[in-house]
Amino acid sequence: MWRCTGPRWSGGGPEPAGRFGQRLGWYCAERAETRTSLLPAGKTLAFATVGERRCPGVWRAGRWIVCPYRAVLDGASARDQCARCAQLDRSRSVAADTMADDPRPYGVYLAYFGPGLLKVGITAAERGAARLVEQGAVAYAWLGRGPLMAARRAEAVLGSALGVPDRFPKVAKRAARGALPPVADRVAELAQLHGRARDPALWPETLEPVGFACTDHSELFGLDRIPGEVAELGGMTAGAEVVGEVLAGVGPDVYLRLAGERGAGKLEGEGAGRSGAAGGLIAVMDARVLSGWVLGAAGGRVTTVPVSAKGRAAVKGAGEQEDGGQEGLF
Repeated sequence: MWRCTGPRWSGGGPEPAGRFGQRLGWYCAERAETRTSLLPAGKTLAFATVGERRCPGVWRAGRWIVCPYRAVLDGASARDQCARCAQLDRSRSVAADTMADDPRPYGVYLAYFGPGLLKVGITAAERGAARLVEQGAVAYAWLGRGPLMAARRAEAVLGSALGVPDRFPKVAKRAARGALPPVADRVAELAQLHGRARDPALWPETLEPVGFACTDHSELFGLDRIPGEVAELGGMTAGAEVVGEVLAGVGPDVYLRLAGERGAGKLEGEGAGRSGAAGGLIAVMDARVLSGWVLGAAGGRVTTVPVSAKGRAAVKGAGEQEDGGQEGLF
């Protein structure tokens, strides 16, 4: 059987960001095979979770090493590994500083998620923009390139000196997407911070500087299709169903117009997740909660996963088609 391994973005390396695409990954242990399915805007999803959510294991050397513990995961959590597999993953991790001998060159970047939400980070140069896309960075600019430890030191020094963190919580990123300033303002904010980072007193000598050039992901993510406020899909449980149309994909998040009007009416007057004339409740799902599940075709026409408006209680049955049958699973 094919078990979901969570969201993926195709592309990477020297490819331009426009060639990336959001996907779901899959692994079949019996065949030792992997595959992906694309999640483009306009695609109808109609799936149900089957059985138990299990840890998929560890991705090493281009293949999955299946979790030997067959650990069952919490369906509501975005954590997609059991504790022991996560520990093994971090035993060779740049983020956990357990891979200091990595000989590859690294890039240091500034990422923009919204007004005042800028961070400094590093990624292997060969991955290109992949790390930025996976995080859901609205825009970014490279600062410099060099050996891993030089890049890591620059990340720490610049982050402290510029007063910017190395990460933001999911809720802050989502909130910022609904009220983004014009592209020119984003570029200006990145350029201003880029200029401050190039202060000779801060710049590490071992890091090769890169001139300012901003890449914006508005079109790639479909940010113009995301309304100011959206509802949120809760965690998955066995037999839970999701039925809707893909509107946009940002990092691990998938924005869906849930099927039909009736479920949207349950949140009427709360000002969240309305899609206007097109109808249907708009909700965001962290696709990492799908990792570890076997997904089959939905048996009904409504989403049965709990859906919550911002700051409101969860509701069941978030959408229902008025006519027509359900489309394909993916």
